[in-house]
Amino acid sequence: MAQISKDTTIGEALRINMDIAPVLMEIGMHCLGCPSAQGETLEEAAMVHGIAIEDLMSRIDAVTGA
Repeated sequence: MAQISKDTTIGEALRINMDIAPVLMEIGMHCLGCPSAQGETLEEAAMVHGIAIEDLMSRIDAVTGA
C-alpha cells in the first residue's frame, strides 16, 4: 500500500485510505470532495486549518497503522 506523507494531496490520501476521512473532518476539513481540497497537500491543509503537520500526520498514522 502507498504511503501517506505531508506532501500527499487530500485526494490521493483518501484514495489510499478512506479511513483518514474522519481525522480530516475532526480538524475542520469538511469539504473533502471539493476540487480545491482534492489538490491541496496535507501540509497545506494543516496550515490553513491551524494544526501542526506533525500532529496531523500522527493522527493519520494512528488510523492507518503506519
